[in-house]
Amino acid sequence: MSCDLSVEIAGLRFKNPILTASGTFGYGLEFAEWLDLNRLGGICTKGLSLEPLPGNPPPRIVETHGGMLNAIGLQNIGVRAFIAEKLPRLRQFRTHIIVNVFGSSFDEYLQVIRLLDEAEGIAAYELNISCPNVTAGGMEFGTDPDQAARLTEACKRIARRPIFVKLSPNAGDIVRVARAVEAAGADALSAINTILGLSIDIYTRRPRLATGMGGLSGPALKPIALRMVYQIATAVRIPVIGVGGITTVEDALEFLIAGATAVQIGTANYADPLISIKILEGLEHFLTQQGIATVRSLIGSLRMEPCLTRSETRA
Repeated sequence: MSCDLSVEIAGLRFKNPILTASGTFGYGLEFAEWLDLNRLGGICTKGLSLEPLPGNPPPRIVETHGGMLNAIGLQNIGVRAFIAEKLPRLRQFRTHIIVNVFGSSFDEYLQVIRLLDEAEGIAAYELNISCPNVTAGGMEFGTDPDQAARLTEACKRIARRPIFVKLSPNAGDIVRVARAVEAAGADALSAINTILGLSIDIYTRRPRLATGMGGLSGPALKPIALRMVYQIATAVRIPVIGVGGITTVEDALEFLIAGATAVQIGTANYADPLISIKILEGLEHFLTQQGIATVRSLIGSLRMEPCLTRSETRA
């Protein structure tokens, strides 16, 4: 039995729902020697700013129980260098390239999108309004529904490609933000970004990260991300892309069942560069084994009634 893994987001047909998450997969090209990028549903690039950024000083990554804290600070080569140096090579691959965009002001977001709009080989933009480890912009847009909506509307007005908005779990009410950016014209949502965290060196009594706090990612984030994806997916009509602590095919399946149309693999790429392909193969095996013809039938299929214990089931 052959199964159909394709999904649709904002009018784009993805060959499968397995994407890579921004900030964990470089510009995509770095992984080309490890795996066949053509097999992926899509690649979300490292976040791009108007001008190159050096990022934060080290140390900027700390391993934690079940995950890691990062304060990379959105280091990147800048949008012009990306268009000139990276995009021509990315166009060779038969997968959707989703460019993550950020800025410290509305105008910077718009300038980046204007430059990208002139380039070919891009499927969509992912607005990073939710990064917790930069000092300007970033999270302040993502935690304020009105600001998030205004930014989304401004970007949507000029962009010639779909706009995905990456939501912050640090918002007081992430569902309210989701509804606000949907009303402002967002074509899809990515949920969630990292949660602000802290790690302390007990001998120096100082933070382990040079910036003090950073974004928590990895398996420890998954139950929170899964809960938020479910809440968002039941509150909006646009597609949701699930992100947060996915390391196995079972994790990916949970997000799909909770309502995600696709998933992004993030921190797990550091431990295993082949993890996205392994999850893709596991998904295909699961569907075949279960006699499920299309992955789309799983999306949003969660039943929230309490699970029965084995003894209750036998009774």
